[in-house]
Amino acid sequence: MARPTISDIARRAGVSKSAVSFALNGRPGVSDETRRRILRIVEEMNWRPHSAARALGGAKAGAVGLVLARPARTIGVEPFFAMLLSGLQAGLSAETTALHLMLVEDTAAEIEVYRRWSSEHRVDGFVVVDLQIHDPRIPVLEELGVPAIVLGGPGRHGSLPSVWADDREAMISTVNYLAALGHRRIAHLAGLPAFQHTRRRIRALRDSAKRLGLVEAVSVPTDFSDAEGAAATRALLARPLRPTAIIYDSDVMAVAGLGVATEMGIPVPGELSIVSFDDSALTRIVHPPLTALSRDTFALGEQVARTVLAAIADPTAVQDHKNPTPHLVVRESTAPPRASGDAAAR
Repeated sequence: MARPTISDIARRAGVSKSAVSFALNGRPGVSDETRRRILRIVEEMNWRPHSAARALGGAKAGAVGLVLARPARTIGVEPFFAMLLSGLQAGLSAETTALHLMLVEDTAAEIEVYRRWSSEHRVDGFVVVDLQIHDPRIPVLEELGVPAIVLGGPGRHGSLPSVWADDREAMISTVNYLAALGHRRIAHLAGLPAFQHTRRRIRALRDSAKRLGLVEAVSVPTDFSDAEGAAATRALLARPLRPTAIIYDSDVMAVAGLGVATEMGIPVPGELSIVSFDDSALTRIVHPPLTALSRDTFALGEQVARTVLAAIADPTAVQDHKNPTPHLVVRESTAPPRASGDAAAR
């Protein structure tokens, strides 16, 4: 069935299109009785305004866009994104705003969606995640002039405001803790190297290694998936001088790494300590439960929602917002390395 138009409503109500417009927008020019009749017909016909027509009339689209250039399978099992999206939608729903979500193959496709949704007035603003080194999305969004919030920082996101937490400080606190336990060979299963937060964590480990006098501190880039997490863990633990502690950039990889250690007969935490950079339910239901850098990801999503809504209301008034730094929750997957483990690692 064809979508009803204002002309259809006017014809059924026996009035002009102008009268329908007056009634829909609450403007004077029609009697109360005519307005009620028109609104009743609108309800019966299930009419909804076209987004472009609403924009031309100065109305909001009532939606925020989020485009993710990550594999759908990876996103589907990633607890961080599940909680982030839940918090984001909860925050937007409180203001009767929808979330338009799309998964794409790469950054070029993501930029194309920004251009299309902007030209079609599909959304009132964007949330941008996975901030990249020399990110090509930033100048495009600045050119489009649509309010946009970056999840990630600080700095290097042009004129766009951001919501961020200190990944570097979180990594430093983790390395300090492992070094205090006696670990001198520490590995880091990182995310994609093009991401700014990945780069900050890698540099934090490298800088900490110099300061703490670690024997080895190596970062291995991955795509955040359980498959790459498992493969990289297996390669690290097969070394003659294997690490005595591994820090994972996601819970999915950390759980996969724990499974590999069990498969290879390497006890956790006796000969290998494991730390995850997120703290979802996954870290607490495995054995042993995993030490993790914890943060309220749902609340982070709500904060992003509030910030993007504020930017839509007044783009000039929004500033960067720093969230609390993730804090270490110590569980049973970390301990001082055994003497035999230390000897093997040396």
